[in-house]
Amino acid sequence: MKRWSLVGLLAVVVALLFTVSVFAADVIKIGVQAPITGKFASEGQSIDKAVRLVVEQVNKKGGLLGKKIVVITCDDEGKAVKAAICARKLVNDGVIAVIGSYTSTCTEAAEPIYYRAGVLQTSDGTSDTLVKHGYWTFFRNSSPNSSEAKFTAEFFLKKQHYKRIAAISDYSTFSVNLTTAVVKDLKKMGGNVVYTGKIVSGSQNFTPILTKIKSYHPDVIYFGGYYTDGGLIRAQMVQLGMKADFVGGDSNDNPEFIKLAGKAAVGAYLIDVPLPEMLPYPAAKKFLKAYRAKYHENPASIWTLFNVDGLRVILYAIQKTKSLDTKKIAHYLHYELKNFPGITGPISFAPNGERIGSAYMAYIIGPDLKYHIVYREK
Repeated sequence: MKRWSLVGLLAVVVALLFTVSVFAADVIKIGVQAPITGKFASEGQSIDKAVRLVVEQVNKKGGLLGKKIVVITCDDEGKAVKAAICARKLVNDGVIAVIGSYTSTCTEAAEPIYYRAGVLQTSDGTSDTLVKHGYWTFFRNSSPNSSEAKFTAEFFLKKQHYKRIAAISDYSTFSVNLTTAVVKDLKKMGGNVVYTGKIVSGSQNFTPILTKIKSYHPDVIYFGGYYTDGGLIRAQMVQLGMKADFVGGDSNDNPEFIKLAGKAAVGAYLIDVPLPEMLPYPAAKKFLKAYRAKYHENPASIWTLFNVDGLRVILYAIQKTKSLDTKKIAHYLHYELKNFPGITGPISFAPNGERIGSAYMAYIIGPDLKYHIVYREK
C-alpha cells in the first residue's frame, strides 16, 4: 500500500508540474522596474499604473498571441544597487521585456544584466551613454540629453539673452550628463557660464551653494537634476532674495515641483517635451481619458506616457512578428517599425535603439500655477 501510495503521489506531483508549465507557457511576462518607493515614488507608481492599464486593455481583447499578459513589478527605489537586484529578479522571473527604469542611473545599472539574458528593455532615461554600449536589447522611448541641451542653449541665448549663467547638477549619471551637455552647448554658442557646481541630492538645505552662486551675480540658475531638489532650490532662491531666473531640466517637470516650491514656483521655467494634456495625438487623448477614468487622477508627468509608448511598441512588435523571440522582436523594432502612432507622437528607432526625433518646449509657471509655453523647438 505504501509503495502504491508513493507512486500515486509522484504521479500527482508530475501532473501538477505539467499543469504549471503549461499555464506558464500561456503567459507573457512583462516587467516593470521603477521607483515605487523613495523620492521618485510618484513617477514610479504612475508608470506602474499605466503599464497595468494597457495590459488590462490588451487582456480584455484576448491577450497577445492567444496568451495572457502578466505584469511583474520590482521597486528599484531610484537606487543603482537596487536596480541591479531588480534586473536579476525580473530575469529569473522569466520576463520577456522590462519597462524602466525612470532614472538613467538605474537604467544603466540594469542594462548589462538584461543584455546578457536577452531581455528587452525600454526606458525614458535620457543620458546619452545609455545607447553607447551597443546593447541590442535596449530601446530609448524618450529623447537624449544632447537634444535637450541644444534646445536649452538656444532658449537661453536666442530667447532669454542671458549674459551670466550658473549651472548646477546633482551627482547622478543623468544630471551630470545633462548639465555638462547644456554647459558645453552654451559655450559653443558663445554663452557666458560664470559658475558650475554640484549639490548632494536630498540635502534639503541648498542655501550655502546658492549664497555662493549669488556672489557671481547670475541672470539665471540652470538646474539639471530632479524635481525633489529643484522645487526646494527655487524656494530657497526666493528666500535669499535672488533675482536670477530659475530654469529646470526635464526631470523638474512634476507636480511635486510646484508643491515643494510653493509660491516661489511662479516665474520658474521648465524645459521638457509637451505636457500630457498638450499632446495632439488621438492615442494620447484616448489613453489619458482611460487613465483618469481608472485612477481618478492624471499621470505624474510626460515620463509616464513615454514608458507606456515603450510598452506599446514592444507589444506591437510581438504581434507583427508573431514571435516571443526577443532577437526577432528587436530586429523588427530596429529596422521595420516606422512612425508607430504613439501617445507621445510617431515612433521609430535608429539601429542603436535611439528614438528618432524630439519636440522640446520651454514653459513658465504662471500665477495660476499652470504651465504656459514661452518657446518651442523650430
